[in-house]
Parts: sequence; C-alpha cells; structure tokens
Amino acid sequence: MRLRAALPAVFALLLAGCSPARELYQDRLYVFGTLVDVTLWDVTEQQGRAAVADLAREFQAEHVEWHAWRPGPLVELNAALARGEAARATPHLVRLIELSQRLSRQSDGLFDPAIGGLVRLWGFHSDDPLTGKAPPSREAIAAWVAQRPSMEDLTIEGDLVRSRNPAVQLDFGAIAKGYAVDLAVARLHAMGIHDAIVNAGGGMTAIGRRENRPWRVGVRHPQGQGVIAALELADHEAVHTSGNYERYNEHEGIRYGHIIDPRTGYPGHEIVSATVIHPDGAVADAAATALVLAGVKDWERIARQMGVTLAMLVDESGTVHMPPAMAARVHFAGDAPPPVKLGAPL
Repeated sequence: MRLRAALPAVFALLLAGCSPARELYQDRLYVFGTLVDVTLWDVTEQQGRAAVADLAREFQAEHVEWHAWRPGPLVELNAALARGEAARATPHLVRLIELSQRLSRQSDGLFDPAIGGLVRLWGFHSDDPLTGKAPPSREAIAAWVAQRPSMEDLTIEGDLVRSRNPAVQLDFGAIAKGYAVDLAVARLHAMGIHDAIVNAGGGMTAIGRRENRPWRVGVRHPQGQGVIAALELADHEAVHTSGNYERYNEHEGIRYGHIIDPRTGYPGHEIVSATVIHPDGAVADAAATALVLAGVKDWERIARQMGVTLAMLVDESGTVHMPPAMAARVHFAGDAPPPVKLGAPL
C-alpha cells in the first residue's frame, strides 16, 4: 500500500498541557488504506502499548477479510456471486451485508455497497493515485447501470449468501471504517480503557472524556488547507466525513471523485463534503456517503430516513448546510466563517 501523510478529514485536536506523560498514550497504525490514530487517556505506557498491539492485530485481520480487490474472504465471495453461486461468508461479512441492506433502503439506494463493479470500472480498486487515467466510456457506464445491481439482490440464510443478480460485487469502503472503529473502541472498553478516541482517516469514535472534558475534533476544510470547524464528541459518539476532495482521478482538467452515484454511474459533484455525528459509527460512515450524493435538495430527507439528526454539508460554492442542532455543536475556525444555510430540525 502507498502511505499518504495527508491531513485526515476528521482528526483529534489534542490540547497542550502539563499532564503527566503516563496519562496520555498515542500511537499510529496504517490499515484500510489510511492512517489510524489511537489516543488513550489515563493509561500507563505499558497498558497503551498492549492495547494498540491488540487493535493492530484485529485491524489487520479485518483489512484482509473485507478487502475488495486483494485476495481474501470478500474477493472469494464476490467471485462466487459473479458465477451465480451461493457462498459462505464470515460473521463480520454477514453483519456488514445486513447493516448495508438496511442502510441502503433507508438512503433510497444512495449508499449501496453492491456497486463494487462500478467502483472498479472507474479505477478506484487500486492502492495508487489515479491522476491522469481516462474515465470509463459512457457506453461502459450505461451498460453497468442497466444491470442495476443492489443490496436488495442478496439473500442470507445463516452464513450462506446468494445473489439473484450476478452483477453484484460488494465493496464496503463506505461503511467498513465506521464499523471497524466501533469494534475497536468496544475492545478498548472491554480491556478496562474507558477514555479513548480512535481515528481512521475520515472518521472516529470516542469513548469517555479527556481530563473531564469532551473529546474535541477538527473537520478538514474541503476546499483548502487546515480546519473548517471543530466539534465536541460525547461518550460513545462517532463522527465521519466523506468527500470527493481526498480520493479522486483528474483527467484533462476534470476531477472525478471516488463517491459514485449508483443511479447515474457517475461521481457526485454538488456536495464536496458531508460530516455526520451518530452513536453508531457504521451509520455515520454510510450516511456521510449518502448525503454527499443526496445533494442540496434531498439531504435532509435522506438524513431523516437514516436516523441522522446531526450533519454538516459543504456545497460547491462553500456554503455550509446543517440543522440547528448541528449548528450548536460546530465552532468554525478562523475570523471569517463560511456562509451558512440552516435547515429544519432533523
């Protein structure tokens, strides 16, 4: 994998202080194609090292199990579905399929991990930057859209998965990090660590507090450097940001983002980033992707259907869209905040 040192879409803002070194432990891993930062509060260095080593083993196993294009259980499952055969799935893959089916229905199909074939067609099944590669032809995109693969094509009986549509190819890139980070903080809690934050690229989950204060995180500015806003996270609360500004392909002056609309076969463009706070990291992760595609007109309706009450979207003009409850949580950075359009309560 290619290591990238880019600023994560969401990252912890750790305030400097005079606390003893033993009370704050930080470490960094590289899994899921991104940097994963683990911050633990009120632990010894020995406890911190042991906890992060345990998380690293679990993350690596999940990375192999859920990878959409490297050999592993998901690739084997996709191959069977393409042949029209039933295949056994691991417990985590069964859970991801079940979660994805529910969230896909709630999002009117805007979040749909069955579009792995479309993601591959656009060239995003790659660990390397894609700048300069020509996009797929209109004919190829139209042919994929005509097959209409969706999570609704899948049935599960125990651990046996079938698809009535051989075009279904699963790619959990829009939910896996949220699901994995929630599993990680649950493991930390089981180890007796009750104050921590785990950040995987565009999303994180927090448990407890730091120095009797909520964890404070920054949201990367999608149209420039640095931070657009800071947020505070409550105990067992997740925040995820999705946007087409971080992973994209640029060809002949046109940028094609990696968040692709299953309805059209083309990347979304009206919303440049969506940030969602939710108690369930998998929901926050999936909803952030769905809201990018929902656009200015439909994002509130889709958010309500997905059970999301806290969201912040930035459109192409730089205007921020959010409900009043989210506005109460957002602290914009700098002296010139962006224009804001407040919606109705979700």
